[in-house]
Amino acid sequence: MTSRLKEKYNDEVIESLMEKFQYKNVMEVPKIEKVVINMGVGQAKDNPKALEAAVKELETITGQRPLMTHAKKSIANFKLREGMKIGTKVTLRGEKMYNFLDKLMNIALPRVRDFRGVSSTAFDGRGNYALGIKEQLIFPEIEYDEVESIRGLDVVVVTTAQTDEEARVFLEKMGMPFKK
Repeated sequence: MTSRLKEKYNDEVIESLMEKFQYKNVMEVPKIEKVVINMGVGQAKDNPKALEAAVKELETITGQRPLMTHAKKSIANFKLREGMKIGTKVTLRGEKMYNFLDKLMNIALPRVRDFRGVSSTAFDGRGNYALGIKEQLIFPEIEYDEVESIRGLDVVVVTTAQTDEEARVFLEKMGMPFKK
């Protein structure tokens, strides 16, 4: 069983991108390599339970066990030591990646209050797109009553597109709701 997003990519997106950018080979058409979801937990140094809650929430959202991220260097002003656990991240590939993106674009983002679209300038120059989400409550799997504190998360969509313009058109065709 393939996801709706992958079917859309195979049926519509490849064809329209080959026309628009005059690709000679199907392998030139951009595709999504992976999606990385990162959640920084600032209170983790004082409250280890906050990190456990973040891991549980990220696992609920993505359906995959997250990794703990550690501080790379010590920062005295933040009372942070090198090697402390300060966040969690998940890298999605394959079917789980398409299912997560489908859920993000069609269910979660429209639930944001006063949502007018995501920024079309958050590309990195190499065809990858980064998106910041202010609260994890927009995902339907998260129970509002069970959330201890509201945390944001970062979503990075890594594509094989060569330029930002190709990546923007590609993600638009896939259904990413960019601001007009």
